[in-house]
Amino acid sequence: MNGRIDLAQAEAVADLIHSRAELSLAAANEQLAGKLSARINRLRDDMMGVLAHVEAHIDFPDEDIAPDTRGQLVARMEQGVVFMDELLRGAAEGQILRRGARAAILGRPNAGKSSLLNQLLGRDRAIVSPIPGTTRDTIQETAAIRGLPIVFIDTAGLRDSGDPIEMEGVRRGLEIAEQAELILHVLDASEPLSQDDRKYLAAFATKKRILVRNKFDLTVRMEAIEDECVVDVSSLTGAGIEALKDAMATLLMSGLITLDNAQAMINSRHQDALNRARAATSRASEALKNDASLDLVALDLRMAVNAVGEIVGKTATEDLLDSIFSQFCIGK
Repeated sequence: MNGRIDLAQAEAVADLIHSRAELSLAAANEQLAGKLSARINRLRDDMMGVLAHVEAHIDFPDEDIAPDTRGQLVARMEQGVVFMDELLRGAAEGQILRRGARAAILGRPNAGKSSLLNQLLGRDRAIVSPIPGTTRDTIQETAAIRGLPIVFIDTAGLRDSGDPIEMEGVRRGLEIAEQAELILHVLDASEPLSQDDRKYLAAFATKKRILVRNKFDLTVRMEAIEDECVVDVSSLTGAGIEALKDAMATLLMSGLITLDNAQAMINSRHQDALNRARAATSRASEALKNDASLDLVALDLRMAVNAVGEIVGKTATEDLLDSIFSQFCIGK
């Protein structure tokens, strides 16, 4: 309110407080330093320049826009759309940095899912037992893996059962797997692939996943599996766990997020505003190319400018401010 920081920087304070891993902290610091705001302000200033040019011709209708000038204005709007697309491409990664990527741990009973969770967390979080069906409900914990916050969700063993409680656990696990950004499908390498293994391997073939062949400290009886990402581990000894962490970071982020480009990781509010700005700018560009009324072009441009301004608080409403600052815990 006193002009020290803008709205995007204020949101970065909340992100800083809630950051769970190195890259989350880096992204929040970059946004707090004004790196995202500088990009948004440049975009808004350029769009304001186009709007001013269009409105000048509305005020002086006798002076029609010259063809070369019209082409320049269209090019500036199209350049703005390209710039917004670049920011929007980082939306998914930005969401992962803020809330953590969900990794569902699936597999048959006694494949070693709970032991694997404990190894990834570095502590005994889940009960480990040789009795099949020990895990009936989901267990959720967050850990920093290679600088990324990852929410691990241990699920009930995948099998048919007459126990309604266990079957409800299986149903919940499958539902979580559908929503997760990553699946860790744990297989018991000391046994050949079962029909249930093959069934669920096929069921999640299109999901982003890692096949974790566990129990490699025992005699390996499982046949080789042809898949894009297979990692051999022992959740008893910890062998292969570091390789699994590397595979998770690579698969989740595909090298898109580094300390260098974390400065422009937008959140869901920014994404909504940019989507509205992009749609309005595209309409204005098409209208100008088709010699539509300049009043319509100006209307869409004003909508775009206002939407972009929402990100840094230049066109923020009281309801929007209340929503954002309700996320802060205000002391006495």
